[in-house]
This record gives sequence, C-alpha cells and structure tokens, in this order.
Amino acid sequence: MKQLVKIWIIVVAMVAGGALPPQVTGDSTFSTQWSVQAKSKHKNKEKHKKSKKKSGRAKQTAKQFQSGKRSTASTLTSVPVIGKAKQQAVAPQSVNSLLGVGIPKGVSNQVINYKAIRVNFNPSLRIPNCVAYELTATMVDMTDAPGHEVRKNYNYNKDPNIKSCPDHWEYRGSGYSRGHMAPAMDMRWDKTTMTQCFYMTNMCPQDTKLNNDDWRVLEERVHRWAKRDKRIMVYTGPIMGKNPKKIGKDKQSIAVPDAFFKVLYAPDQGRSIAFIYDNRPCPGSISKYAVTVAEVERRTGLTFSSAIPKRQCDITAWE
Repeated sequence: MKQLVKIWIIVVAMVAGGALPPQVTGDSTFSTQWSVQAKSKHKNKEKHKKSKKKSGRAKQTAKQFQSGKRSTASTLTSVPVIGKAKQQAVAPQSVNSLLGVGIPKGVSNQVINYKAIRVNFNPSLRIPNCVAYELTATMVDMTDAPGHEVRKNYNYNKDPNIKSCPDHWEYRGSGYSRGHMAPAMDMRWDKTTMTQCFYMTNMCPQDTKLNNDDWRVLEERVHRWAKRDKRIMVYTGPIMGKNPKKIGKDKQSIAVPDAFFKVLYAPDQGRSIAFIYDNRPCPGSISKYAVTVAEVERRTGLTFSSAIPKRQCDITAWE
C-alpha cells in the first residue's frame, strides 16, 4: 500500500511538471490544463524557430549586399571604372522609357538596343531615323580620364546582325563623311560602346566640314552640359527631304539627309532644347540653330516622350 502511495505521488508530481500527459491519472481537469500548456509551448517553440530563421536570412542578405553578391538594381549594369572615376549604375537603354521615340506611320523602322545607345534604324533608307542615349556626368568623367578608349583604335564596320546595314566602303568617293549620330567622344568609357558606336547603323552621310567643325562644336557643348547637369537625354537624327540624294552601292542605296537635329533633355532640371543644322557648313554660334522640340517633331514626324517640355528654346538656360 505504501509503495502504491509513493508511485501515486511520483506520477502526480510528473504530471504537474509537464513530464507526462495527465491522461495517465484519469483527471480531466489536469488533462485540459496540460493540453493548453502543451499547445502554448509548441506555439512558442515555432515562433522562436521562425524568428531565428528570419534573423539568419537577414544576416545572410546583409553579408551578400556588403560582398556585392546581391544587388537591388537587378535591371542595371555597371559602368567600368577608368582612372579615378567612381563606379555608377547605368540603366540599360532597353529599359529607359525616356529614350522611346515614336516613328511616323509608313516609315520603315527597326529598333536596335546596343549597350549604350538605342538606334531606330531605317532599313529602306539605310540610315537611322533617330539615335538616343543617356549621357551622365560619370560617363563624361570616364571618357575624359586617362586610360579612356582611343578613337584611332576603332574602325567603321557593318553590324553583322542587321541585313540592310551599309558597309563602310559604300561612302567612299561620295563626298560625304560617315557622320556619327551618337559621337565617339561620349562612348570612350567602354570597349563595347565604342565598337557599337562605330557600326554603320549609327552613321549618316554628312557634309565633311559640318561633321569636323560646326557639328562637333555642338557635340562638345553637350558633353560639357552633361557633366554640369549630371545627366542628359540626347536624341540625334536626320531630317529628310522629299527626294533625297542617294549614295552607296550603285549610288542608289543610302539616303543623304537635308539636315540634322539634336534634341536635349535634362530630367533633373526639367529643361529642354533642340538644334537643327543643314547638311552643309553652318558657321556661327550654336544659338543660331536653336529651336524647340516641337519644331523637330514637326519637321521629322517623330514624337518624343511626353515628359519632355516641347516649347522651350532658351539657350541662356543652358550656357
């Protein structure tokens, strides 16, 4: 009897301590209490496990960000560092909505997204309808830094992926130079961008003096403005006449523009301006050739982003 009493005392003590389920004692009150306690302990353990998991993931993510293995800018590419220039994320042209240009109905157009420029290429005329790119202050620093890519190391080439792209030799003897729409001076920060800007899809037949002198002055000014304003959207292309002259193979394949436009937009400043140069020598200040974006749209039929002010033409706001 005494042994049974001892066993009873031990069992009760174990149940009270949570070591055994109270069903052993047959006491429904203790059974209910044990069930509630057991569930509560189970929930606490699950919460503790989840908390530890989250904490571990957070620490792992933090380490990945610090080590550079993971980035929030999954859609961005990195500009390589040249000289003392700092690294900066640059949005690929294919995802930069500001670079989108509306092409008139009936105009032949093929969009080509290179690393740094978006070309709207006209397979019928074999020249671009418009070339667009973003030029940042970091890019300008890199193109001007020691160690930048050198123009003389690059040659004009046909883009092998574009069937109607001209060959470089088709301009020979035409009296026109291969005029870059996206200039090499803005692309010297990277080998790929330099190679692609020398593709003939980026070229138009351009008066040699205009290309080497007056147009170059405008390009240098844009280069300087991008450094000051941190970033500028640049759109360049031809203005075509009704019956354009042709050059190239059999002198019938590459259209010669009557004039050229350049549209500029500084997003951070909300400032825009455009320029139109005839395809001939255009001496004098660039202010002589300043026009509104609306005027370029009128003469080309192109439409630029609605974010760009269309009626501005204040050269003093840029100089």
